[in-house]
Amino acid sequence: MKLPKFSVGVGDRFAHQAKAQLQACILAERAGAEVVPVWNKSNREHMIIGSEPSTTRTKADEAVRELGWTKPYFVDADHINLATFERFVQPCDFFTIDVADNIGKKFDEAEIAKFVERHPELIGEIAIPHVDQPFQTDRAFVEKVAKQFLAAVQEAGRIYRAVAEKKGHEDFVAEVSMDETDDPQTPVELLIILAAIADEKVPIQTIAPKFTGRFNKGVDYVGDVDQFRKEFREDLATIAYAVDRYDLPKALKLSVHSGSDKYSIYAPIREALAEFNAGVHLKTAGTTWLEELIGLAEAGGEALVLAKEVYAQAYDHAEELCAPYATVIDIQPARLPKPEEVNAWTSEQFVNALRHEGDLPEYNPDFRQLLHVGFKIAAKMGKRYTDALEQNEEVVGRNVTRNLYERHIRPIFVP
Repeated sequence: MKLPKFSVGVGDRFAHQAKAQLQACILAERAGAEVVPVWNKSNREHMIIGSEPSTTRTKADEAVRELGWTKPYFVDADHINLATFERFVQPCDFFTIDVADNIGKKFDEAEIAKFVERHPELIGEIAIPHVDQPFQTDRAFVEKVAKQFLAAVQEAGRIYRAVAEKKGHEDFVAEVSMDETDDPQTPVELLIILAAIADEKVPIQTIAPKFTGRFNKGVDYVGDVDQFRKEFREDLATIAYAVDRYDLPKALKLSVHSGSDKYSIYAPIREALAEFNAGVHLKTAGTTWLEELIGLAEAGGEALVLAKEVYAQAYDHAEELCAPYATVIDIQPARLPKPEEVNAWTSEQFVNALRHEGDLPEYNPDFRQLLHVGFKIAAKMGKRYTDALEQNEEVVGRNVTRNLYERHIRPIFVP
């Protein structure tokens, strides 16, 4: 199973937006870009909402059938590990193997020594085509990187083989994710990681490293854009080199996690993809949930009241909601409006505070990030929330499609 060159990870936490999301890919196709959808939902999100991976598959299949989509599409077992993968085996054909928690964990000195001995080519000067300066390493550096990442890569191998054994075949897309950690992986570290992945014989088609800068949920990139441009370009060059050197899958490409709303780096990504004729997987999961809230607020009436209630409860439970996402959010509590203030807002004020578009003076990134992690509040509302989505399907869907196409797909992929 081959993942096409361009793909977009879409989250549908409450299983109501598959058609609206697919419509964005249809608009891209009409504009001359094939961007295939990958519906992703993590075990944590399923547990919070009380849903099953089979529902994600059912909704994706229904959207594809109803809208006549004939291109590939996938359902992602997002951020799985050995403890959580089994419930995803039947309905999923894309597996994001998350080994970030294994980075820097206990390592076997003998395994480190064997790795270094297998890869003398990683020591010294490594000239990568299209990278201005060769990588310079020594044995101590390679050992240090191996000590940091080899245990994580070996865990990825165990998870991959466990999935393949349960599915009874290896015909699925595998991604290795290392992004939810504190320190970025440099291009030379990525090369060493890819050598280790090749040793494990995991035929990954995407890899999600931690890039320089902050990739906070639902808001723009925070960091040096020029540094990101250089790093992203060198990562693409490194992958192309590693594919040839280590016989990795030809389709291997970078995956940008927490990729939604990173408007300031979309131009550098687009430029680098064109230069290298490379693919990318852009993961935009949580932005759809925010567009649901925007749609409800825009609808006004009881739907606006419900959106305000979600915020009020999120505000009261902010510490609990933020804890699992500490590495990918940056909220300044002093900049959060009080619920009493929000309750007095008009529909337009709520929408403008939440909508991440242009230079709206009311836009509040702290408000947006808190609501991004606040889907647990809507989950507790249950049918009351999903009924509101159904009652306001047109306005919610319009916002979901427009956000995904105009703000995410078009800037990177459309000619």
